[in-house]
Amino acid sequence: MKESSSLTTEAINPLSEKIDTLSPLEIVQLMNAEDAKIAEAVAREADSIAKAIEVATGRIRSGGRLVYIGAGTSGRLGVLDASECPPTFNTPAEMVVGLIAGGDTALRKAAEGVEDHPEAAVIDLKAIDLTGKDVLVGIASSGRTPYVIGALDYAREVGAYAIGLVCNENSQMASHADLMLAPVVGPEIISGSTRMKAGTATKMVLNMISTGTMVQLGKTFGNYMVDLRASNSKLIVRSRRIAAALAGITEGQAEEELKKCDGELKTTVVMLRKNVSPQAARTLLEKHGGQLRLALEEDLQE
Repeated sequence: MKESSSLTTEAINPLSEKIDTLSPLEIVQLMNAEDAKIAEAVAREADSIAKAIEVATGRIRSGGRLVYIGAGTSGRLGVLDASECPPTFNTPAEMVVGLIAGGDTALRKAAEGVEDHPEAAVIDLKAIDLTGKDVLVGIASSGRTPYVIGALDYAREVGAYAIGLVCNENSQMASHADLMLAPVVGPEIISGSTRMKAGTATKMVLNMISTGTMVQLGKTFGNYMVDLRASNSKLIVRSRRIAAALAGITEGQAEEELKKCDGELKTTVVMLRKNVSPQAARTLLEKHGGQLRLALEEDLQE
């Protein structure tokens, strides 16, 4: 196992050695300059992230799930990304799952000691019935967290596809995963505080995986969020705006048409663009796996 002193995320950043002598503005400028390096680190992992999207899309299409697991900040970021999929893409809660060492209470109160127990991850994954249909993303900036390694090992044992997301090169997790994502962002300005650059890189990668997967699954039309769940006033207004734009009607008309389709945005667009009933629109969408573009492109005269 690597010692902490050899981990990039634990190294001393020479640019911030005297950060406690800087003014607030100088601290902000230093942090901003360091944060500017994150996108480049993520870009270097583009091919691997694309592979993760391909795998996740295939597994979900075959009835599997995308499961994130991690401890501390890594676990919280996974839970955050998973929890944002249902309102954004109208996914069932079980499609994208986030697990954190110590359970949901660890989201607010640190339970860092749990990360040292790989068997705890096995218990957590058995509780959600992880199977060979699923893809698991084990998240650990250090690349050596026992809880996450235990999760990856169990995933491979049951046939799930195991992806490791770390922020260090040549991490211990590499030998426990089918695919590694390793955006190396360099030493933090506060040594070892991986909620900073490493955390930002992790969130960027998770956003790419979930968003890319949902795009592949047909949850968008162009860059419109056509599978959103209108669960609040902001999203209701957005649904009207998108329906109006895609169907070439006013927002007032869109509001009435959405009511006919029980608020289902894609159904409304297909109904109006193809001049069919709401049920016929649903059937057409179902035929094309929920992909709006394919439903709209079908020639109903054939």
